[in-house]
Amino acid sequence: MATILGVVQMSLKGVLFGTVLAIAGTTAAVAAVTESQVPPRTVRDLIAICAPEPSDPMMTAAVNFCHGYAEGAVDVEEAHEAQKGARKLFCLPTPPPPRGSELSSFIAWANAQPARLDMPAIDGMFVYLAGKYPCPAEAPTRRSAR
Repeated sequence: MATILGVVQMSLKGVLFGTVLAIAGTTAAVAAVTESQVPPRTVRDLIAICAPEPSDPMMTAAVNFCHGYAEGAVDVEEAHEAQKGARKLFCLPTPPPPRGSELSSFIAWANAQPARLDMPAIDGMFVYLAGKYPCPAEAPTRRSAR
């Protein structure tokens, strides 16, 4: 059972963050990707890496880095959430969102409030995921009287 769950989780993450590969060239970037943006320090850097112009000489490397960065960040957070007593930041859905939807949504979310572009990249990614995929509220636990 644990193996099946692991495969389902990997498939979900692959579809969710495989989005980057599907639409990387369809979202206009402000400027060419530069080496100073890798690793991304801000949401602005992350967007530049994840959505480079098709003519950008670093496009393939940038998109591959973006894919690994996003999937790695989610893997680390899910490992943290698996620890006893950990609070989940976000709850990814089952079934996963349609291919091609997440990167466009993330960019629109970031651009809706320009201050978000200056957030640390990982914080912005997790704030976005928490807003888009909040976890259901847990019912309060009643303590039994002694």
